[in-house]
Amino acid sequence: MANLVSVRDLKVSFRLGRHRIAEAVRGVSFDVPENATVALVGESGSGKTVSAMSIVRLLPENAIVGPESRVEFGGRNLLTEPIEALRAIRGREISVVFQEPMSSLNPVFPVGWQIAEVLELHMGLSRRQVGDRVIELLTEVGIPEPKSRVDAYPHELSGGQQQRAAIARALANDPPIVMADEPTGNLDSRTAAAVFDLFQNLVESGKTILMVTHDPLAAERADIVLHLDKGVLVEAAEEAAAS
Repeated sequence: MANLVSVRDLKVSFRLGRHRIAEAVRGVSFDVPENATVALVGESGSGKTVSAMSIVRLLPENAIVGPESRVEFGGRNLLTEPIEALRAIRGREISVVFQEPMSSLNPVFPVGWQIAEVLELHMGLSRRQVGDRVIELLTEVGIPEPKSRVDAYPHELSGGQQQRAAIARALANDPPIVMADEPTGNLDSRTAAAVFDLFQNLVESGKTILMVTHDPLAAERADIVLHLDKGVLVEAAEEAAAS
């Protein structure tokens, strides 16, 4: 199984004021293979979100990444790529589903418009093709009555449907990797299980999922579980996903 992303000796600190540096990630290395679900797990402050967001360099301005750190993707070190090249990779090749879909989805635009915007920016489709693709994406992520939901605003959807709409937007450019930050954080156990089922279906269709989570279901559903504690990778285990 080939690796899509390889993280090597990742070190991330944060500058707190003029004289204080806080270490968040201390020499973490791991691989993200193709067609797999990889879960970064750990308590709050373990460094799991920082590790994941380092891959696409979505870190606060006060972050300091170690010069020896590498994130290899497609033969490139994403930590040293020019920002223009990195922007082309974000969304098109590595997409992100951010925590709290009600925060990542714009409350003043219908969900269909927000998905269509991504398609129009990156895929070069006609207006009719965009409309058809939006319906397809909402169907793929399991939103009921997708034709009527296209014009729904985020607040008109349930929490699970909001998360599915955010995932649909992340899938719009057909990226090989989808990163999800706490995708089940505010969902009940039944809805969370349905989101994990959706991820499994995406993997079976050829996608790779990298999720950041503290949900214990992740350890049961992921193919690979990476456990971080205080910025260090303390355990890496391959699970029998969905067994």
